[in-house]
Amino acid sequence: MTESPTASTSVDAVPEPYPLIAGKTALIVIDMQRDFILPGGFGESLGNDVNMLLKVVPPLADLIAAARAAGMLVVHTREGHVPDLSDCPPAKLKRGAPSKRIGDPGEYGRILIRGEYGHDIVDELAPLEGEIVIDKPGKGAFYATELQEILTGAGITQLLVTGVTTEVCVHTTTREANDRGYECLVVSDCVGSYFPEFQRIGLEMISAQGGIFGWVADSAAVIPAIAALSVTPVSAPASQS
Repeated sequence: MTESPTASTSVDAVPEPYPLIAGKTALIVIDMQRDFILPGGFGESLGNDVNMLLKVVPPLADLIAAARAAGMLVVHTREGHVPDLSDCPPAKLKRGAPSKRIGDPGEYGRILIRGEYGHDIVDELAPLEGEIVIDKPGKGAFYATELQEILTGAGITQLLVTGVTTEVCVHTTTREANDRGYECLVVSDCVGSYFPEFQRIGLEMISAQGGIFGWVADSAAVIPAIAALSVTPVSAPASQS
């Protein structure tokens, strides 16, 4: 007999089961951009192995599909800057290899500049028409963006956090969200780092001390829980791009 969908369920997670609530949960997909992920992009130009991020794409695609099928709010983010770099502080602009910095010409256009090919999200995870896209100038998705207003307007209290990189933008966003009262679950195989040790430590830090920043679980635990929910599609503002 097929089980009836429910308004809430739990995910087998660390440090304890995570409450998944219909109509209150959003999926956040952080910075799955060509500049970071594709061979020849900014990430690889800094000497990083982009295969460490590419392996996140298939499980994340499955998770996004499950969230969409359940009517869950899906929010994508892109890190980048306006063409004149007026929103990029000098402390950030100086980071990177001497020959490859933000705003310089790259394989996919000017590096991390809004509107360039490399700034956009990889094809496999491209937002659907009407899905929200947050353009953020910093590492965290809440800083200098409309994300909190969107989540508040949609009645969201729970966040499934995914994307790259685990120790930088994923961690920063999770910490920002935790400070704002959101209950965050980081989906372990749907986040990635160029550095295996940072991936391991980053995930351990999220759930340490009884879940100081949130919960951790893999997509094999999260997807069935999403499918079990009876989700009323949330109303969200028009796509931000």
